Amino acid sequence: MRAPIESPIWHPFTQMKLAAPPIEISSARGTLLQAADGRQFIDAISSWWVNLHGHAHPVIAEAIAAQAQQLEQVIFAGFTHRPAMDLAHGLLQILPEHFGKIFFSDNGSTAVEVALKLALQYWHNQGIKDKTQIIAFENAYHGDTFGAMSVGARSAFSAAFEPLLFEVTFLPMPDGANHAAVEAQLAGLLATGRVAAMIFEPLVQGAGGMRMHEAHLLDALVEMAQAAQVICIADEVMTGFGRTGRNFASDYLQHKPDLICLSKGITGGFMPLGVTACAQYIYDAFHATEMSKTFFHGHSYTANPLACAAANASLGLLLSPDCQQNIARISQAHQNFIPNLDRSRIARNVRHMGTIMALDIAVHEGTSYFHSLRDEIYDFFLARGVLIRPLGNVLYLMPPYCITNAELDKIYGLIGDLIIYLYDKYLRA
Repeated sequence: MRAPIESPIWHPFTQMKLAAPPIEISSARGTLLQAADGRQFIDAISSWWVNLHGHAHPVIAEAIAAQAQQLEQVIFAGFTHRPAMDLAHGLLQILPEHFGKIFFSDNGSTAVEVALKLALQYWHNQGIKDKTQIIAFENAYHGDTFGAMSVGARSAFSAAFEPLLFEVTFLPMPDGANHAAVEAQLAGLLATGRVAAMIFEPLVQGAGGMRMHEAHLLDALVEMAQAAQVICIADEVMTGFGRTGRNFASDYLQHKPDLICLSKGITGGFMPLGVTACAQYIYDAFHATEMSKTFFHGHSYTANPLACAAANASLGLLLSPDCQQNIARISQAHQNFIPNLDRSRIARNVRHMGTIMALDIAVHEGTSYFHSLRDEIYDFFLARGVLIRPLGNVLYLMPPYCITNAELDKIYGLIGDLIIYLYDKYLRA
């Protein structure tokens, strides 16, 4: 018999020399992941925020199977197909009314790349060559490709590539204490006339630590930017499709963005797909007789029919009364649980927005993605049948919308148990 060999797979965001062997998942249904060794895990983070309606949802699975028997893939330059057309129409029905076009790509990072390129080429197509500056926000994360890294916070994630990233001006996210200073800083930048675009994660900065900010403070910045003819890009890769309680986090803003980046939950977690939704006026700057004004961007699997079929099925589920009630139910459950943590000495900055809940675990060190508690928190929940992947010492929940009240209660109970465990270990005299 041959001896077992080391896995040939290089896993993402993983230091392979230090990591435990990966857990093989053989099947999944609803919120439950079934491991090959017999263990089960509640997927409390929707498998990196992509799964909206539960694993192996039959409606989406059947839509993909039916589409696979009809058309699995076709070049999207010079051709189109019904699943993509249906999806574009469906998205435009729930996006702000000034949106007119949908540009397809493959994932969240590429949706952001498309948005940045569209914003910059918009000015180039009009012969305006000095509007090239981009404004982003501190602690932002927009993806792992070079443009997306450039508009994200400089960190260990991008340190090896920092000399090659393009220059971006970063502002603090506005809060109750600093919003006047942030508005003054933005006003100074806008006065130069060189700002092409401003990109932001509306209401929740995801990988940056589930940092949340108030809609009216962001809204004021968007109003200022648009008054200065600056294209506003909302990265809703994480916040889209109901995560914040509404279809899009931008729905909480009075002043709507000009470009919206979507991915993750768009297919219900079944297939990779990215979308950049465009205000009509941006498309109009590319609609010309000059070939040089073409948007020269695309991917082999652009608007893959299987992915579009999954997205159409997922969108139908999202807009159903049952799903909307589940989103409201989860949001209310988070809200009801949070007071239980008020007396905790180590649960800090407890917050929630729609189906997202987060808190900082404070026993030592500051809040950081590389906090030493990260693995301890992860292992604590995994040993008790729950998948939670903390952002350092930031513990968060973002469950599929089908999660039951009993499953939520189990997770809330384990959060309480974790707090007691960590308090006894690190703080009890």
